Amino acid sequence: MASTSTLLTLPVLPLDDEVVLPGMVVPLDLNDADVRAAVEAAQAAARSEPGKPKVLLVPRIDGTYASTGVLGTVEQVGRLADGDPGALIRGRGRVQIGAGTTGPGAALWVEGTRIDETVPEPQPGHVTELVKEYKALATAWLRKRGAWQVVDRVQAIDDVSTLADNSGYSPFLTTEQKVELLETADPVARLKLATQQLRDHLAEQDVAETIAKDVQEGVDKQQREFLLRRQLEAVRKELRELNGDSKDAAEESDDYRARVEAADLPEKVREAALKEVDKLERSSDQSPEGSWIRTWLDTVLELPWNERTEDAYDIQGAQSVLDAEHAGLEDVKERITEYLAVRKRRSDRGLGVVGGRRGGAVLALVGPPGVGKTSLGESVAHAMGRKFVRVALGGVRDEAEIRGHRRTYVGALPGRIVRAIKEAGSMNPVVLLDEIDKVGSDFRGDPAAALLEVLDPAQNHTFRDHYLEVELDLSDVVFLATANVLEAIPEALLDRMELVRLDGYTEDEKVVIARDHLLPRQLERAGLAADEVTLDESALRKLAGEYTREAGVRTLERAIARLLRKVAAQHELGERKLPFTVTDGELRDLIGRPHHVPESAQDPAERRTAVPGVATGLAVTGAGGDVLFVEASLADPETGAAGLTLTGQLGDVMKESAQIALSFLRSHGAELELPVGDLKDRGVHIHFPAGAVPKDGPSAGITMTTALASLLSGRQVRTDVAMTGEVSLTGRVLPIGGVKQKLLAAHRAGVTTVIIPKRNEADLDDVPSEVLDKLEVHPVTDVRQVLELALSPATAGATPEVPVAA
Repeated sequence: MASTSTLLTLPVLPLDDEVVLPGMVVPLDLNDADVRAAVEAAQAAARSEPGKPKVLLVPRIDGTYASTGVLGTVEQVGRLADGDPGALIRGRGRVQIGAGTTGPGAALWVEGTRIDETVPEPQPGHVTELVKEYKALATAWLRKRGAWQVVDRVQAIDDVSTLADNSGYSPFLTTEQKVELLETADPVARLKLATQQLRDHLAEQDVAETIAKDVQEGVDKQQREFLLRRQLEAVRKELRELNGDSKDAAEESDDYRARVEAADLPEKVREAALKEVDKLERSSDQSPEGSWIRTWLDTVLELPWNERTEDAYDIQGAQSVLDAEHAGLEDVKERITEYLAVRKRRSDRGLGVVGGRRGGAVLALVGPPGVGKTSLGESVAHAMGRKFVRVALGGVRDEAEIRGHRRTYVGALPGRIVRAIKEAGSMNPVVLLDEIDKVGSDFRGDPAAALLEVLDPAQNHTFRDHYLEVELDLSDVVFLATANVLEAIPEALLDRMELVRLDGYTEDEKVVIARDHLLPRQLERAGLAADEVTLDESALRKLAGEYTREAGVRTLERAIARLLRKVAAQHELGERKLPFTVTDGELRDLIGRPHHVPESAQDPAERRTAVPGVATGLAVTGAGGDVLFVEASLADPETGAAGLTLTGQLGDVMKESAQIALSFLRSHGAELELPVGDLKDRGVHIHFPAGAVPKDGPSAGITMTTALASLLSGRQVRTDVAMTGEVSLTGRVLPIGGVKQKLLAAHRAGVTTVIIPKRNEADLDDVPSEVLDKLEVHPVTDVRQVLELALSPATAGATPEVPVAA
């Protein structure tokens, strides 16, 4: 390591944003006041000392002095090349700057300690290798710059400190890097630093040269390609003139004008395409617009503008296809049959196009999951003899997914509707818009709003996609939109569609579907033949009634698949021989106990309505109809917790229904011979089990009223009774929705008596006859009728039977 010695007193010559290392000779302008003051002070001090005037060269970065300076001698004072007065100063060695002191002249004087920078001899081997490396790197850099005369001088330097300080001449070093070299006292460490800086600069220079070379090669290639293409065009032009109009196959495929003129396009579409061809011919090969135009023309030419499939006007045949592929769903089948009949009559009378519009249809199939909405679309296409395309809309949040992107965007595409027409290959396919109620919206727009024009029969014959920007006739397309929840579809969009409800299957329909559709499909997937495993009808009925409780048949199909897997596994293990017939008595051994035993099949003491204050209601959920229990209780009067408490994750409408039910009983309790005093002094708690499921709506009004009346009278609610209806403050029973789904749910749950509002009696026409035959339906207009039907007769010692108004 270097040692320090020799105390010096020197005037400071500051260097703004500049660094001088030992061994360097630099000219300085004496017009600078700081430089002139330091030189004059050094000259004044030199008159009393032998030798040349001495100054301390110190870098000043942003007004801050470095901790190390360089001892410099004033070699000569005279004129610079531009004629200004200047001084030539040579750096001699490093000085560690100490405290300030006084001296002659206007300069700043400091005390400093001279740093000894000698390297002990002989030099270690790694120092020698470091010297060789630095000289090699410096020689390579100087040769690239053509400074051959400097190469010999660098090679002649043997001192480590002098060699390291020689890098101060390097123009690529920043001021900070030179200050770091200045403040590194150890010569070996300084040479390592200088070597690393030079190595990094050469690496950057190599990268820059490589990039410049690649760019130049690319430019040369583009220029060469441009010239060759121009020459090729000139040659082709000469050949066409020599051979007349004859063209080779490759040129024909690239000639968009010929393709547009040969295509069977509508007149306005042809005009738009020819305008784009003109733009393409005027644009250069390197222009990005040319690529956009080619992609647009390819899309337009691939669309089936005048391709249409012939509808199958065999009405009876179409009805047979629908019946064979789907059991039940009579409303949808009737609507498709009506559509085909009208299409046939319009075709017979030459009314295929009226007012520019064709006879398309827009249907919304709304129902719980698993009832066959999606598969029905394919059956409709099969029955009509049309192409079928499915467009999944679940989770779509970008409006451009429906109407397409503007074609100036990178990667622009037409919307899903145009792509569906292109995929179908005809202008009159059956397009299934699956899960339309799952469409979302965000900052990219509202896809549901973009569907308004698509699904409006009065507008969709002039539909414009943002990408195509030409009119596309969608009036001949049959759109089938599927949804689980009707309320999730915007009203403006729902108004443009014809609503068809699929409210679920009866138990008999489930048995037919399982026997004719689900079982054959699952036998094939399980690797079993139809004669190897047979499911008795009693087994299918028990699977549909007790092992599953749903509006659709997905869970039923999974239960059948599980049953067949169990039989196949037992056969492979040697535990069961085939063929085998599964009866209802063997289901428990194969797939366990049933999960949905009807309430009526349970022990009377274990039923929910076995105690007063519990009533059975009916509700509609996203999965179809379901039974809903309501529990009511009274708090101990000593607790003082008066008021109404509601639990079960209820919505605002249902909370209001509870308030109405309580108000009705408080005002009419004496008339009904109920101890309404308990309602004033004691807290009332109404709870809806399955508390994790959100519930809302007014249709549980009479159920809550019945539960409270049962609690006050001590009379139990009949186990076989379920009810639905809105209650008013006067005790009137008001109409509600979803009657068909609720009655199907009551039938699945084993309920035999159902109470509905009188004004919903017309909805019974939609309920399958086999369900109505097994239900005793009571349309009512007043809560008093509900209590008479729902509450069991009073026993001895209990509150007398509730009177009912005539």
